Amino acid sequence: MRDFKKKMIAGGMTAVLLACAFPVSSYADNDKISQLEDQINQKKEEKEQTENEIREREGELENLNQQTEGLKGQLNNLNTDLKEVSEHLEELEQQIEDKNQEIETTQQELEEARKVEEEQYAAMKKRVQFMYEKRDYVMLEMFFGAANFSDLLNRGDYFEQLSKYDREQLELFKETRRGIEEKEALLEKEKEELDELRVSVEAEQSRVAGLVSQTSGKISTNQREMSETEAEMLEYEKQLAEQNNSIAALQAQLAEERRLSQLAAQSAWRDISEISFADGDRYLLANLIYCEAGNQPYEGQVAVGAVVMNRVMSSVFPDTVLGVIYQNKQFSPVASGRLALALAENHATDACYRAADAAMSGQTTVGNCLFFRTPVEGLSGTQIGGHIFY
Repeated sequence: MRDFKKKMIAGGMTAVLLACAFPVSSYADNDKISQLEDQINQKKEEKEQTENEIREREGELENLNQQTEGLKGQLNNLNTDLKEVSEHLEELEQQIEDKNQEIETTQQELEEARKVEEEQYAAMKKRVQFMYEKRDYVMLEMFFGAANFSDLLNRGDYFEQLSKYDREQLELFKETRRGIEEKEALLEKEKEELDELRVSVEAEQSRVAGLVSQTSGKISTNQREMSETEAEMLEYEKQLAEQNNSIAALQAQLAEERRLSQLAAQSAWRDISEISFADGDRYLLANLIYCEAGNQPYEGQVAVGAVVMNRVMSSVFPDTVLGVIYQNKQFSPVASGRLALALAENHATDACYRAADAAMSGQTTVGNCLFFRTPVEGLSGTQIGGHIFY
């Protein structure tokens, strides 16, 4: 018995080295194939919807780009207008400053003219007053002081000319003052017009500056929306890639399910009485049952053994227990080394041996199922404990 165990262990280890770490194969009936086809169609619809979303985002992005470019053109024009208005305002400010300086100079000239006029008027007034008050004395002085009659006439003419000069000078000063006053009034009017123009230009400057700010705000909003739209596009593109991968995986699974379905349909079945068991098949099957369903109910342990025996009886699988269990890429405990460890230490329980005996006698709790695995979404079959049997 020990020699046989050593041979089994050696055979098991050799099979482990030759096996690849793949999960248990799945089997699909027509319902499963139909479910996969429905899932693929649904994924394709989701993919089409995602592609539509991406196209919509692309259209939104194009519109935003066009709007932003238009706003940038408007902003350039507004900045040009604002520059011109600001330069005009600077010119007006300089003109107003010059006008104020000119008015100040004119006011000084006017003050000086008024002062001269007042002095002239005061001097003339004094001379007139003196001549009026001292006219007798002046007349006697002229009469007696004259050297001759001609001198007398000359003196009289002098006083008359002096009086005429005083009046002419006074009128001249008055005219000068009036001219300066008119100039001052004109300058004040011009300054008032400049002030009004400045108010108008300042209002225009404020309006254009407001438009610049408003347009800049719109550009910032558009750019933010463009960034958000681009981020949404990236998410949709990522989702699209995931959907493409999902469709590809489902299509691959569908192809495999169809292959397995056709394989099962082509299978010929032997009767359990036609199976010849080798020494050690019970030991090997019991330990496989332990590895696959040691923590499952007894019914599930019998089901695992029945799957092995169904394969032995099927024409599309090896015709021995050893060949079925060590077939490449079929049972994961073989690939992981767990079966070899169980065989080396005989981990199989009494329930596992009873389940192996039941399966080898032709008992089954899952009909003619050829595959099993842990449950996954969309997978149908007979569930016993933590396994789905197909």
